[in-house]
Amino acid sequence: MVLNLLKTRFTVLLVAFIAVFSANVKAQDVYQQYRQGWLKKAEDYKPRLSETVKQPVSLVRLEKDKAAFQGWKAVNTDSVGKLYNTSFKTQSGVVADFGEHLTGYFSFTIKALKGTSDAPVRIRFTFGEVPSELSVPFDPYPGTISRAWLQDETVTVTEIPGTITIPRRLACRYVKMELLGASPYFDFQIANIEFKATTSVLNKPPLLAPGTSSLIADIDRVGLNTLKECMQTVYEDGPKRDRRLWIGDLYLESLANLYSFQNNDLTKRCFYLLAGLSGDDGVLISNVFETPEPHAQVGNRLLDYCFLYNVALKEYVAATDDKQTGLDLWPVAKKQLDMIRKYAGADGMMDYVKAGKEWWVFFDWKDGLDRQACLQGLSIYALNQTYALAKQLGKEDEVSDVPALARKLKNAAYKNLYDKQTGLFVSGTNKQISYGSQAWMVLSGVASKPEAQIALKALATAKDAVHPGAPYMFHYYVAALIESGLKNEAKEAVQTYWGGMIKKGADTFWEVYDPNDELKSPYNFYPVNSYCHAWSCTPVYFIRKYPEIFQR
Repeated sequence: MVLNLLKTRFTVLLVAFIAVFSANVKAQDVYQQYRQGWLKKAEDYKPRLSETVKQPVSLVRLEKDKAAFQGWKAVNTDSVGKLYNTSFKTQSGVVADFGEHLTGYFSFTIKALKGTSDAPVRIRFTFGEVPSELSVPFDPYPGTISRAWLQDETVTVTEIPGTITIPRRLACRYVKMELLGASPYFDFQIANIEFKATTSVLNKPPLLAPGTSSLIADIDRVGLNTLKECMQTVYEDGPKRDRRLWIGDLYLESLANLYSFQNNDLTKRCFYLLAGLSGDDGVLISNVFETPEPHAQVGNRLLDYCFLYNVALKEYVAATDDKQTGLDLWPVAKKQLDMIRKYAGADGMMDYVKAGKEWWVFFDWKDGLDRQACLQGLSIYALNQTYALAKQLGKEDEVSDVPALARKLKNAAYKNLYDKQTGLFVSGTNKQISYGSQAWMVLSGVASKPEAQIALKALATAKDAVHPGAPYMFHYYVAALIESGLKNEAKEAVQTYWGGMIKKGADTFWEVYDPNDELKSPYNFYPVNSYCHAWSCTPVYFIRKYPEIFQR
């Protein structure tokens, strides 16, 4: 009996030990030895922002116009002097135009014009990147993300005269000012409107070749403005909204930066920040915040962005020969490949159904897009790019299985997704045809060059082909055109798509652009869209990397 009791106690203790051991193993931080060093380097590479004070250039009137972007346009009316030299009570609703997109801090001065201030003055300011933001009522708010992203601020001034700076950082071109309350026994004027604009950009990029077309030059200029505004203390996705670092935007911004401003310290900061804030299991979080202290959006895991981190790191190391940064972050790149191994089936096809249940699989803001072919293609691309990074760093032996795995996935993609009759790649059980599927099958090398050209050309006449929903996917489509040797088509695509935004008055390129639906919004309310968005800046990369295509 005593022996049985001892056995029972031993069993209980053994089970408890195993449970505690398992919990500790599960909670172990795979990057524990690196994490603080990564975060320290991220802080070391944090840029000091340059500041430029800007004043409005004119007053404008907002008018409905069916031919204008989203149905609204701004028409010049008066000089800013009229605002400064006239009672504000007679000008409520006035709109000032800074003449360019700015990111930073807004201030104004309020002065007595007649009488003594015997009550507070209350003014509502609304800031807009495009005219529609100042023209469409915000309430009742129908959007699916926080209304607080909309840039309207009510300011109550109790001491006059005074200068007030709105504490919230803003991103806009236009500001509308509406009087909500003031004493009838007192009059006042607004003066000295200023905007302290910030960016981490210090360098001027090289000039384009003489003879570059005016449209390409305009696209490059607006692309540079977009990139400049998003280059703050990280590569932000949008300075109005969401104002944080996302991996997908980092990749595209870093490409454009390599061929323009060359602020490589900012790129390194972002790499280290994402690594330092990754999950304890070694998987990257899709996006991170800087303040009040660096932290990730816990639980927001985006499968295709994990793979793009590797691609971005490879491109950076190849362009700069900064092997130390590559070696520092190699453990992260190597770890992300585990997800490809996890979802790759015995038949060589990625289990996109399972992946879609366990992850956010993004690729594009496009309802109805089947992402099977995109995921298959990106997985192959990430494997090949990571192996290329390994070769640059002398780490091939650590990923020796990768070339064979990439070939397996490539052969399976060709076998299961290529329709030889139409010359197009299909995706999913319904055999959907999309621009995204063709792009990733081309970029991954699944299609030969002749097959790639046939597939990309066939899209124009393919019935029900799913078009890109945003400039993000359109980037990969243009990259596929260049990869396949369709250089004229690539130039035409850039001129038509981003040139379309230019013709509609873009100062910076937009988060979402569908030429057939200007009111499209992933958030059910188009004024909350970002009209200066990082993933739209990539014409800068194309125009400057391939001058023989775009600067002829």
